[in-house]
Amino acid sequence: MGLALGMLTLTASAQNKIEFKEFTLDNGLHVILHQDNTTPIVVTSVLYHVGSKNENPERTGFAHFFEHLMFEGSENIDRGQYMNIIQSRGGTLNAYTSNDITYYYELLPSNELELALYMESERMLHSKVDLTGVETQREVVKEERRQRYENQPYGTILPETLVRAYSEHPYRWAPIGSMDHLNAATIDEFAQFYKDFYVPNNATLTIAGDIDYAGTEAMVRKYFSEIPMGKKEIYRPNITEPKKTAEVRDVIYDNIQIPAVIQAYNLPPRNHPDSYALSMLSTYLTGGNSSLMTKELVDKQQKALVIAAIPLELEDGGIFIMYGITNMGVEPKDLESEVDKLIKQVQDQGITDEEFTKLKNQMENAIVSGNSTVAGIAENLAEAHVIFGDTNYINQVMDNYSKVTKADLQRVAKEYLNLNGRVVLYYLPKSAQPATE
Repeated sequence: MGLALGMLTLTASAQNKIEFKEFTLDNGLHVILHQDNTTPIVVTSVLYHVGSKNENPERTGFAHFFEHLMFEGSENIDRGQYMNIIQSRGGTLNAYTSNDITYYYELLPSNELELALYMESERMLHSKVDLTGVETQREVVKEERRQRYENQPYGTILPETLVRAYSEHPYRWAPIGSMDHLNAATIDEFAQFYKDFYVPNNATLTIAGDIDYAGTEAMVRKYFSEIPMGKKEIYRPNITEPKKTAEVRDVIYDNIQIPAVIQAYNLPPRNHPDSYALSMLSTYLTGGNSSLMTKELVDKQQKALVIAAIPLELEDGGIFIMYGITNMGVEPKDLESEVDKLIKQVQDQGITDEEFTKLKNQMENAIVSGNSTVAGIAENLAEAHVIFGDTNYINQVMDNYSKVTKADLQRVAKEYLNLNGRVVLYYLPKSAQPATE
């Protein structure tokens, strides 16, 4: 008991409170400001609450495609100049798309904040959605698909797993989507997607760094107040993925030399109370060189060359994907059997006090390091507001983890790592594929 109380005190005090101010414009744009004057830099980010789950099933890949298209330029920014303008002022910029969100950000010297606000307001109001940009970015996305998925060994693990892990929810396709869908889409369909989702009432603007609150708010109002609110209700799928009661098992023949075993288990929604214990469980099982599976299956038994996880925590319920690449001469079924034994061990016996203390420290370090930069703070503030419905959630994460007990880890292992309701894929070399008649 003394140990648990000690940990609680440690965890609660380890996270410095992140101060912020927030307000919402009349057009629905939510704005979050965080002041940190230690370094003369500022991060400006816009999170659009649109990801692959908001797409038409016949037009998948739109959200990711738009992440590329939104750098084409605008009515007032010449084509292809978006990145050049930011970089010429000493800034860096990037973006990403997930199943749930699309996120853009610029990091600039703080005296260039107004430039970032102008650029993001142009993206929201005046982006170029025309045939030239669409054709250019189609080629870029095709090349990305080839490099990241089709030509990379084991590159299709995510799409092949998603399509089997979900039968009804639009999480069943990966954000990269279908090139056939993108090729078939008309310019009017692209323009409509922009009108539907790139609107202030579907966006969160976060500014973190060397700022003055009053001056920054005045600048935000100058550049964003006149952008009209979207006219339609934002489409959000209201679909609950049914609980799996049977194992889904398949074989994928890939351009690989060494077999791999993939297992995937459905998770609850990201804001579910069990998500903290599940996150800790995934770290315990596969998180780095000191994890249970790496120590046991890579180091000790030498059944796997590598064992790792992709814990895909998603707004409506993600998946925990574990993958192991077999060692030379090891059959996939032998590796799978050993993985299952270790899962059962946690389900039956739980973990030791010593392991639990170490795990708590790992989680604490991850949270602290996630908020160690203004870029990390900007992103975490935006996600707290959008995914968890409360910007101050950023200051509650540590407490939520500190409430997880050893018994919780054992309970969620039993409840969610259900061997009868999972996806198991064997990735085998194409040379092992049986000849067709």
